[in-house]
Formats: sequence, structure tokens, C-alpha cells
Amino acid sequence: MILYKTNEEVELMQISALLVSDTLAEVAKMIKPGITTLQIDKLANEYILDHGAVPSFYNYNDFPFHIITSVNDVVVHGFPSDYELVDGDIISVDVGTIKNGFHGDHAYTFIIGEVSPEILKLVKTTKDSLFVGIKEAVVGKRLGDIGYAIQNYNEKEGYGVVRDLVGHGLGRDMHEDPQVPNYGRKGTGMLLKENLVMAIEPMINMGKKEVFLDDDGWTIRTVDGSPSVHFEHDVCVKKGEALILSNYAPIEAAEKKNINLNTSYY
Repeated sequence: MILYKTNEEVELMQISALLVSDTLAEVAKMIKPGITTLQIDKLANEYILDHGAVPSFYNYNDFPFHIITSVNDVVVHGFPSDYELVDGDIISVDVGTIKNGFHGDHAYTFIIGEVSPEILKLVKTTKDSLFVGIKEAVVGKRLGDIGYAIQNYNEKEGYGVVRDLVGHGLGRDMHEDPQVPNYGRKGTGMLLKENLVMAIEPMINMGKKEVFLDDDGWTIRTVDGSPSVHFEHDVCVKKGEALILSNYAPIEAAEKKNINLNTSYY
């Protein structure tokens, strides 16, 4: 069942989404070589709680952590741990919050120090493809238009577009209908109507598109060990132009000030 939001509900959802953005900006300020992903989890949890919300992910289907930290070949659902980040890592940090009864949920991939030009290109292409997909999230388009746009943008660069994991509707539940694939055909799928809120989230591999589930029952990795990049925004369908509820600007500002992060793909 598709749950369209009222304008008032969209405003409440934007509060939750922007709290996620601000949390990711805090992560961008402190992330560096030598920090553990468990330390990032602790910081994010404390920041969310201090701002009158709770983490969406904690205990969701028994997920044991507050955020998701996916390093290098981990596509999504990586567990925070004692792993210390090193120069050359890439890490997707995925954060969810619940405030005023509504979820915010989005992700950002950070580059630690120096990486190859190939990885820089993968990060830039994946991030750009998110906005290519968002342009299709307008009244009168179809769901397949979003997936086609993301798929085409990445596959023309030779990247693997993950099929086993998709974006989703968002609201009082973290995962609502519809599913939002990063692949598809133009003009297919459900008709997009105003105030449908979705988490659009390209998950793009440098190598093959196939993935596998790790022994912990959560972590999803690339089958060939190639790096994977994940970006995600919360988006509300509107006439003419989609409304992006989350905001990368504070994350990017903090990222640029952190000498340990590589922003040369901008």
C-alpha cells in the first residue's frame, strides 16, 4: 500500500531527514585514519539522542548497532566494529533517525586520504547518478524512469549496478512501499504522484553487480571484492521538480575542512 504524505507530514519528515544530514556532518568532522567504526557509531548515537530523536536502525530486525558503516567492498549493512580506518579506505555511513513519529534515512560515502583515480571516479559517478535519478522523481513520471536513469548513468562507465538491494518508500515506517530499484525501463512501473516520499539510494560496484551475504547475516559484500559506493537522499515527489528533504551541504562543508578526507572528486 502506498502511503502519500500530507504537506504537514512532509515538513515533519524533513526535520528527521535534516537531523540525519547534521549527524553525517558531525561524522565528517571527526572521521580520520585510526578511528574505529565503533567510535563513529557512538558519536552518531549520542548526537541523535542529544537532538531529541532515536536511531532508526538500532534493534531494527535485531540489528545490533545505531548506524551502518560499510567499508571498501561492503555494499551496505556493515557492522561498526574495532576496525580502524586507514588511508585509502572508502566508507559509506548510513544513518536513520526517528523524530516526531517519522523516519529520516540517508547515506554518504567518505574517502579517507589518497585513493586511485579509478575510485575517485566511482565515488563521483555514483553521487552524480543519485541526482540524475532524483530529477525523475516528479509527478507524471514512472518509477522505472528513476531506475533507468541511475542504471544508464553508471553502466555507461562500466560499473555494476546492484540488483539485490533497492531504495524504498519512507514515512512512519522506515521501509514502506514502493521499492525503488536502481535499474529499470523508461515508462514502466507505478505512476509517481505528489507527496510520495522515497529513499533513493544508488549502490554501485566498481566490478560485478553481484553481491553476497556475509556470515554475520547482515553485511553485504561484492562477489569479486571490488569497492562499492553508496549515496542516499530522502526525496518527496512534487510537480516539476522533486523536493530533497535531506541536505548534503553541511556534510560537504565539514568534509572539505577535514584534511583527512579526499574531496578531489568534486
